[in-house]
Amino acid sequence: MTTSNKRAILAIILTSYVMIVLDASVVLTGLPKIHQELGFSDTGLAWVQSAYTLTFGGLLLLAARAGDILGRRRMLSAGLAIFTAASVAIGMAGSPMMLVAARAVQGLGAAILAPSTLALLQTTFTDSGERMKAVSWYSAVAGVAASVGMVLGGVLAEWLSWRAGFFINLPIGLALMWAARRYIVESPRASAQFDAAGAVASTLGMGALVYGFIRSASAGWGDAATLGAIGAGLVLLALFVFNEARVAQPIMPLRLFANRERVAAYVARMLFLGAMIGFFFFTTQYLQVVGHYSPAATGLAFLPMTLVNFAVAMTVPSLSRRHGNARLLAVGLAVCLAGMAWLSRVSVDSGYLFGVALPMVLIGAGQGMALSPLTAFGIAGVAPQDAGAASGVVNVAHQLGNSLGLAILVAVAAAGAGGLQGAALLSHRVTAALSTGAGWLALALLLVWMLIVRPQAARRAIEARTV
Repeated sequence: MTTSNKRAILAIILTSYVMIVLDASVVLTGLPKIHQELGFSDTGLAWVQSAYTLTFGGLLLLAARAGDILGRRRMLSAGLAIFTAASVAIGMAGSPMMLVAARAVQGLGAAILAPSTLALLQTTFTDSGERMKAVSWYSAVAGVAASVGMVLGGVLAEWLSWRAGFFINLPIGLALMWAARRYIVESPRASAQFDAAGAVASTLGMGALVYGFIRSASAGWGDAATLGAIGAGLVLLALFVFNEARVAQPIMPLRLFANRERVAAYVARMLFLGAMIGFFFFTTQYLQVVGHYSPAATGLAFLPMTLVNFAVAMTVPSLSRRHGNARLLAVGLAVCLAGMAWLSRVSVDSGYLFGVALPMVLIGAGQGMALSPLTAFGIAGVAPQDAGAASGVVNVAHQLGNSLGLAILVAVAAAGAGGLQGAALLSHRVTAALSTGAGWLALALLLVWMLIVRPQAARRAIEARTV
């Protein structure tokens, strides 16, 4: 494959992934406008994000396996078509039900599209040096696009409409479908069967869990439907694991979890993304409700994070060569933890510079350092025939961190807020949610330190003694 073709394929991969991540964040700064215009309830508003991330995360494993069987270019094009059509439907939504349904369909498109992009990256860039650079770019655009989405969403919501952020996907999606057919060679089709039982069990299990946590925010933990949904979710997920251990061609081969560094990367990714979605979701509302920022000003308020995130992410390849992915990941998580803990102390009287902007700088720097190593460890040592499945698990960890993390934080934020109203209520919710997010980052850091950093340091010490 020529260098120019590789560059074209990388551009298609990165633009496709940017579109996915951008839409997950562009909606956040428009949430207050969506809330007012379509008449969402406070807890129901979380479903604007959760419907997307739930179908995204729930169907990723099946879609990733489909890419291995049916061809990755074919699945990439199908994902682009569904995602683009759903984006137009979101822009035209006239009720909460229509918007949430279209977001769920958009999540389906993203579930097909995302694993195809990462699997194509793995199979296109086979040289270790080329792959390292490609993975760094892939992870960098994920972090930067999330931050840029906040800025773009706020500007569009105020100057045009929150709907404009979704309509712009139409020309981009059509251009990507054309480029995919021109530059990407279809991968060979494999003879295999779909693990339908695993797909149904995993999707319904995570759906029940997320629904239970979101319902708890309004109905409480003593509610029978809340407890029933959470119980059903746990049972279904247990059945899913049992099914994967017995089925001949699982959508999530359990051999992927034989490597403890990969397992640590998957769990740490879930914790990290759970904390980050809470940061975006609750900080956006804090700035608009407590700080009285306009949607555009809210988006621009995220610029300190966006700029630092991009600058740091671009240095990741050289930092990784110098210090190693393990140390870089640990430092990134530690810096992000410091920023999240600082931001969680924000109050009604906090100023922007010291209360919001400087913590954002730390969060942006930490995210810029952490995402690339998390992705690299998630696909490390995977056989070519498992490229799609491994990319599916990485994206599942990413999206379940988003969907389940937001559901839990909404429930946590609603606890202990009796008697509070207005800005004081929202300030309490932000503190509770971001403090919990900081705790998750601390757990992720501990996990990475115990299962990745220390074992690698021990191996290096043994190798040094035997030389």
